[in-house]
Amino acid sequence: MSSRDRTRAQLVEVAARLLDTAGPDAVTTRSVALAAGVQAPTIYRLFGDKSGLLDAVVEHGFASYMARKHLDADSDPVQGLRAGWELHVGFGLANPELFRLMHTALRTPQARAAAATGIGVLQARVHRVAEAGRLRVTERRAVELIQAAGTGVVFTLIGQATDERDDTLADTAWESVCATILVAQSSAAITGPAAAAVTLRAALPDLMALSAAERALLGDWLDRIAESRRDG
Repeated sequence: MSSRDRTRAQLVEVAARLLDTAGPDAVTTRSVALAAGVQAPTIYRLFGDKSGLLDAVVEHGFASYMARKHLDADSDPVQGLRAGWELHVGFGLANPELFRLMHTALRTPQARAAAATGIGVLQARVHRVAEAGRLRVTERRAVELIQAAGTGVVFTLIGQATDERDDTLADTAWESVCATILVAQSSAAITGPAAAAVTLRAALPDLMALSAAERALLGDWLDRIAESRRDG
């Protein structure tokens, strides 16, 4: 790592620490430079301005988050989905100011790409649940519900005073999401045409007996069948 890269990494870490301990207003070019033991012009040279520095903090936050977020292909798919939920909520509660920044400031291509990678892991987890015949809604619908509920829960909890925080909220929200998107394990995996459509849709890429055009057409039909459960 070059001297420039080391200085840049140090400034990002200092800014992230100030954000965590004192909030976004405390992250000024002067305070960060002072805490890092460098001159303020160094920040302008490396990041352009305070916004550029905060963008780098967001990218650092996503990197830290993604270092913990991985897909365990050997685990039970529903348990893997739950593990991802707990990671998301736990990270948000442990890093409230960073979490706020990560979900309100995605200005750089790097930050948007990191966010997309995280969504990709969630999509992969949901796909495994669908392959196991445990998903009752479309994969897209499940991903959107988990995203909305998980991030909403974190924002609600970090907005509460620590001594008044509802520790049951995240579990209750997860149970509500599960009741909406999952087929009960006791239901022998498939319950009705909508759930069957979701499961077959998950296996569609492996149906090599069909042409690409036929798979695309079948995929459209299966999505419509899966959505019919919600619309009906």
